[in-house]
Amino acid sequence: MTSFDTSPQLGVWRALLALAVVFVMLATSGWTALRGQRELSPFQASLTAWEHGRLHGQRLPDPQSAPTRLARFFASLTATDRARLVHRYPLVVGNMNGAPVGLRYRANRIALAQAREVERQRMRDPRLTPAGQHEAGRRMHRLDSLLTPGRNILAFSPDGSGRVAEVFGSLTRAQRVSVVVPGVDTHLLTFQRTQRRYTAPAGMAESLYRAERAASPGTRTAVIAWADYTAPSGIGMDAATAMRAEAGAVRLNALVRGLPGKAPVSLFCHSYGSVVCGVAAHRLPGRVTDIAVAGSPGMRAPTAAHLRTGAEVWAMRDADDWIQDVPHLELGGLGHGADPVSTAFGARVLSADGARGHAGYFEPGTRSLWNFAEIGVGAYRSVHCAADADLCRAGLSRTAPAGRA
Repeated sequence: MTSFDTSPQLGVWRALLALAVVFVMLATSGWTALRGQRELSPFQASLTAWEHGRLHGQRLPDPQSAPTRLARFFASLTATDRARLVHRYPLVVGNMNGAPVGLRYRANRIALAQAREVERQRMRDPRLTPAGQHEAGRRMHRLDSLLTPGRNILAFSPDGSGRVAEVFGSLTRAQRVSVVVPGVDTHLLTFQRTQRRYTAPAGMAESLYRAERAASPGTRTAVIAWADYTAPSGIGMDAATAMRAEAGAVRLNALVRGLPGKAPVSLFCHSYGSVVCGVAAHRLPGRVTDIAVAGSPGMRAPTAAHLRTGAEVWAMRDADDWIQDVPHLELGGLGHGADPVSTAFGARVLSADGARGHAGYFEPGTRSLWNFAEIGVGAYRSVHCAADADLCRAGLSRTAPAGRA
């Protein structure tokens, strides 16, 4: 019997396959020349510089330290020292949970301007294919938009497809904080859209912020468009597993723990974002009073009780949402478990009237958005339930608790 391991033809096929892999890597990256594999990403390079940095001869704290420790560190500095760190390490300071919010905004403006200049140069880089140059142009214009005066960028990284978080309202003065956690295909270029504006994270958060202000004009609110995790690309294997959700849950937990003040926090989790919220639920601090999911493929739990959270769990799904046809099961790591809008799951099920499919839950004028806004301001008794209103509202007061320890 001939051994395939010694076949000359196999060696040829292996060589062709290797060449094909190299070609695909070059084509998808837009580069026509291989780059050094040891080259650090901008964020990693900034982290390395921080780790070797000194301030008045003293080592700088670990960026992964507890937010309370980092807050004490920055509080101990003079304004000059804080400004020095912002200009030396904008990517680190801009993404540091525990650093003062205003300082993070300043740092991220510097980081965004630096990244914009990199993309401007890449647009004219002869080593890039036309497709690569076009992609650089798109990224440059997105970065330019994020630099618009008045925008408050809480987190930014140019690494990979890019991560962003933006704040609407004042985080430092807020009496209630809402966090929008989006799903698949979330990255720098999809963070905002001109067409179908309210299907992108920035539009979702802006829409929710306006709705909360309309629902309770006297309540100071802040809403975060949180696209600061690496989401799955498309409806593929990544979207069918919890790998991206587990990494995202760590980042979501760090975000919430690093928020200033003690205002209650509500999470609004769309599509795969609900998987992130489900995985994060048991680790989240007690100030998270609500986890509301829309168009969810599952939360990696058989029931709401299995999420092991003291937060209220809310769920909604539009009648035309294609996600209802996705099997709600988990087998061998594939799938995300029970349907959050099912009676057996035990969430408080809300009306999503007017949402029109999978991406329309934050569209102005929809009942889905109005329900989110009522939860965001703590007006629980005003929500519109999907079915049994008494069951949906059972045990709820007019306003949410002021947070738990």
